[in-house]
Amino acid sequence: MTEDFHRIRRLPPYVFAEVNAAKAKARAAAEDIVDLGMGNPDSPTPPHIVAKLIEAVQDPRTHRYSQSKGIPGLRKALAGYYARRFGVKLDPETEVVATLGSKEGLANLAQAIASPGDTILVPNPSYPIHQFGFIIAGASVRSIPYTPDDSMLAAIDRAVKHSVPAPTAVIVNFPSNPTALVATIDFYRELVALCRRHNLFILSDLAYAELYYGDVPPPSVLEVPGAKDITVEFTSMSKTYNMPGWRMGFAAGNPRLIAALARVKSYLDYGAFTPIQVAATAALNGPQDCIEEMRVLYKDRREVLVKGLKAAGWDVPAPEASMFLWAPIPERFRHLGSVGFSKLLLEKARVAVAPGLGFGEHGDEHVRIALVENNHRIRQALRGIKSFLAGDNAAPVDEKQEAVSA
Repeated sequence: MTEDFHRIRRLPPYVFAEVNAAKAKARAAAEDIVDLGMGNPDSPTPPHIVAKLIEAVQDPRTHRYSQSKGIPGLRKALAGYYARRFGVKLDPETEVVATLGSKEGLANLAQAIASPGDTILVPNPSYPIHQFGFIIAGASVRSIPYTPDDSMLAAIDRAVKHSVPAPTAVIVNFPSNPTALVATIDFYRELVALCRRHNLFILSDLAYAELYYGDVPPPSVLEVPGAKDITVEFTSMSKTYNMPGWRMGFAAGNPRLIAALARVKSYLDYGAFTPIQVAATAALNGPQDCIEEMRVLYKDRREVLVKGLKAAGWDVPAPEASMFLWAPIPERFRHLGSVGFSKLLLEKARVAVAPGLGFGEHGDEHVRIALVENNHRIRQALRGIKSFLAGDNAAPVDEKQEAVSA
């Protein structure tokens, strides 16, 4: 009776737990920690969205059970967004499901379509739910390169030829969390052609579609003709409208996959609270200037942080999209691994970041830095980092093993 349950045994120890524990200990000691670890937007939800929530919640009819797949107006609003933004036509009845954030949608789709013995192709590093949603569902995961280029396409082709049984689906996430890489529409054309040829489903996570800093918005894989035959794409209100705690997302695309997700969800939930869905509808249908304001805010923070890190002696590439910097660990600290380096950064610089190991073993030479503090706090973090990097703070080599195994 003391043995872990089957699905719990399939989950490794939570990589972020050690850094989180150190962060909590420091804060309990009244230390001022600049937390750039979690991708948790710090800006308020736009006032017109909040006002619609307040209006809706005052109607007692909205206090009853909602619809698991989302109220019709919300699904219609999401279809309208896809038509405006990507030129993609969606049937709100059969090709859209509202989810409790994109994370829940991905996990429940895994329950709907995966069986023990199935293989899912997942980029490494990648957002944890991409692989662990399927691991919890009983499937196996095979890692592929995380870059949207020929190496990923070749790895998919190779996996199909050398896996028994053949893989069921491939996950893509561009703009990527954690790497911030962006895919082109040409890459998606090749991906769709390859996956149609091999009878592979494509599961696309597009949560950061509106967080971009160049002139060309990130595309949707559903823009490719024929993609809808094999693809479901997940989007989220969390980053686009600063609504992370509202837990509102969507799945859109292939009717068969959407129907499978909707059926599983119908057994598990009654959907988000109706006033939240009404407010989300207002967000999608209302003024969109708040999105541009958000992009300007994050771009400014990106410039301050990248420039400051370079001045401190840490050369980190500026991301084209997302709210993250994917920062290679400075060479003299690389022997620590990402967990050990994150702990040292917390101790010496009073700055929290996310260890790259939490996103897959191929992320262990990086840390993820989130743009979730204002410029004043970012400059405070930079002062701590600069002082840390200027000193002789490298730990013994054997601490890497301790950090990874803890």
